[in-house]
Amino acid sequence: MKYLLYIICLTIIPLSSLAQDKEDTAVASIDGIVNGLLDQITIEEGKKIDTSAVRNLFHPSAQLTVLHNDSSFAETVSLDEFLSLLKDPYYEQGFLEKEIHKVIDEYNGIAQVFQSFYAKDSEGVENKGINSYQLAYYNGRWWIVSLLWTSESNGVELPEKYGGK
Repeated sequence: MKYLLYIICLTIIPLSSLAQDKEDTAVASIDGIVNGLLDQITIEEGKKIDTSAVRNLFHPSAQLTVLHNDSSFAETVSLDEFLSLLKDPYYEQGFLEKEIHKVIDEYNGIAQVFQSFYAKDSEGVENKGINSYQLAYYNGRWWIVSLLWTSESNGVELPEKYGGK
């Protein structure tokens, strides 16, 4: 019995430290944290989004805003509301979001990132758009303090300087 417990401990402890190392790596750099978010919200069919890993990327008071495709209104949610939305079965059917291009401006512990993306949902609906991140560096890591995004619409495509045509 002690032998079995020993084997279990030897297996679990390294795996938990690997998970912690991956989270620490994601928040150590600007690229790491914004790409970490895309990694977390890209999900295979039948899987669930790890909302605790997503939460680790954001400052607790972060705001997330989407400018809807027709530009008629913007909708802002808290981090908790965003995480609730990610639990929707829509995402369990599969969702892909990947980076096309990224522009980073950084100064003295703050950063602005324009990240153009390609997204595809489980129904095959594809779109492109831009994520605009505002980041802060303190306590030895980066935090997403705000995220604003929109998708191509009304004939307005991604500009060339952000990886468009």
